[in-house]
Amino acid sequence: MLERTARTRNGRRPTLATIAQSAGVSIATVSKVVNGREDVAADTRALVEDLLRRHDYAPPSARRPQPAQRVVQFFVHGELRAYSTQVIEGVLSGADEVEVSVAVGRLADDLSQGPSARSWAQGLAALGRCGVIVVTGQLTAEHVDALGQVGLPLVVIDPLNLPRREVTSVGSTNFTGGMTATQHLLQLGHRDIVYIGGPGTSSCNRAREHGFRAAMEAAGLDVTAESALDTENFAYEPGRRVGEQVLDRARRPTAVVAGCDSIALGVMEAARVRGLRIPDDLSVVGFDDTELAEVATPPLTTIRQPLREMGRVALKTVLRVAAGEDLDSHHVELATELVVRATTAPPPA
Repeated sequence: MLERTARTRNGRRPTLATIAQSAGVSIATVSKVVNGREDVAADTRALVEDLLRRHDYAPPSARRPQPAQRVVQFFVHGELRAYSTQVIEGVLSGADEVEVSVAVGRLADDLSQGPSARSWAQGLAALGRCGVIVVTGQLTAEHVDALGQVGLPLVVIDPLNLPRREVTSVGSTNFTGGMTATQHLLQLGHRDIVYIGGPGTSSCNRAREHGFRAAMEAAGLDVTAESALDTENFAYEPGRRVGEQVLDRARRPTAVVAGCDSIALGVMEAARVRGLRIPDDLSVVGFDDTELAEVATPPLTTIRQPLREMGRVALKTVLRVAAGEDLDSHHVELATELVVRATTAPPPA
């Protein structure tokens, strides 16, 4: 992390007491702002943050911790699901190999509602973190910049957005996975196939959809607005809801490629309620190969992402950046593969 050299007018490094005296508040209040606590009035927070900027204040604990003290901060976006659980297992596995601790936290859906990007980053630095990993999160450019200003390296896994191209990311071959899933259905004889994905802003979702489109177009099939649909997030309920809309069409598709396993299970439930049999009446392919795919009824055909390995690679990568190593590439993609189970079959006659 970066060690600041700012001094007050008397030549001394600014302290919490310095900031508190200038702001006319208690040291405890300044400490809350530095650590990103929310129980501070908005006008007081703004005043303290302005003084922190003027004094170029960085807490002593923002200096790079020694190896024995290394703690990586892992942030999950939204609810903890099967996908993120398997990624966490990979992060923890990698941490055990190099004797690093991992702190797990939740990233807010709307970061603008919490502390400022600067306070958020300074709070992590104050806790002695040596790096940050975010899985499927929506970081702003301000938050990325703030982490850089306090010397905290960042690695994102399957980001919903990438505010800076140079942000280091770990993912899988999403385009190839989407194409492989669609080719599997085409080889079974399906021609009326729909893609139901996650958020339209998600880069991994767009890549999977593009793979779907590439396979369909290569087979001479048109992809219309009704053939590729988004949902608000990678979850069961949106999958069920959009699945209902698709399955209620006058011309129902014979197969669905889902943007994740949870969406696939939602589509399967919509089919069940309508008396459709899987795979006799409808074939479904998921994406991720979480534990849900194995325990589904029937077991889900899906595209396997190496989720645990993605977590492990992210952990090793953030530590390499923290150690000042140069990376060969800012973007790492691990291979996907098709896992055929019991939710795909030739289309009904």
